[in-house]
Amino acid sequence: MNKTFTLIFSLSASLFSLAQTQIPNAGFENWENSSPNNEPVSWNSNKTGTGLASSGPQTCYQETSGVHSGNSCVRVETKYYIVAVVNGNVTTGQVNAPSSNKSEGFLAATGANKIAFTGRPDSLVGWYKYTQATTGTGASAEQGKVYAILHSGDYFDPPAPVNSNHADLSANKIGDALYVSPASNQASWKRFTVPFNYVNSNTPAFIMVNITSSNNQLTVAPGFTGNGSKLWVDDLDLIYNNPVSVKENDFDKNVKVYFYDKTIYVDFLNKNNENSTIEIYNATGQLVATQQIENNSVNKIDVSSFKSGIYMYKVSGKSQGKFGKLFID
Repeated sequence: MNKTFTLIFSLSASLFSLAQTQIPNAGFENWENSSPNNEPVSWNSNKTGTGLASSGPQTCYQETSGVHSGNSCVRVETKYYIVAVVNGNVTTGQVNAPSSNKSEGFLAATGANKIAFTGRPDSLVGWYKYTQATTGTGASAEQGKVYAILHSGDYFDPPAPVNSNHADLSANKIGDALYVSPASNQASWKRFTVPFNYVNSNTPAFIMVNITSSNNQLTVAPGFTGNGSKLWVDDLDLIYNNPVSVKENDFDKNVKVYFYDKTIYVDFLNKNNENSTIEIYNATGQLVATQQIENNSVNKIDVSSFKSGIYMYKVSGKSQGKFGKLFID
């Protein structure tokens, strides 16, 4: 049976921009599990946290109506549970609540909960809606927050330890971008953009993104009893204004990428035996698949669940890369 497949090589500025490293599942289209543990793929809520976190209420939801684009977005909601307020939260790390002392809670980018990331973006962009709590002390001061941290090694948020709840790994931070919404309702989708502030010139190894409906992810001011704040987020994007040059040469010649019968094939003759990865992006620049490449072999990526259309790929090694387009039917 004949199958149509197209492979177009391009290093144009527009393609490079789309192929830059992005946040996984940044449009919150892909979800796993069922209520109350329903979470976006590559993201976690308190229901899959450690300590007392998982015993709290569901605070993360898949929203399928009134989204900014696509079929779904994420909604996080702050709730009062037994004796404490539980902040609505979703993170690419893991929620940790080692005790009932709320100030000891933290988010951890460790082990399998670290998202590999090697870019140095200029800014974080996204879309949000917000509804403040209507009852409780401090409700009128409620704000939503989206926080991205670029780091090396493990990282904790907040970075300062409380009662020895975690190590101080603040030195691993390379840069961050913080958006805190106004203390008011936002009924329609509104775009936000914030710059990354870099503390050194190092290349990041990981990114952690934390979203909460109550500003400070896991601690609250004394006497706060407000609950019910809701934050909707969709279509996060990282902007790169200064693309760096990428070497191709022999690397380009030794990598063949093509599509056939619902599968992307990567035929890779690696003379240097360095670790390499392929990333697949959809037409909007969202990362939809990533896979480590085995050297000197034909690697296969199942894309049978992908919608028909143009996709971009990036094959990257330690210091070299290859970019191109694929038409998936």
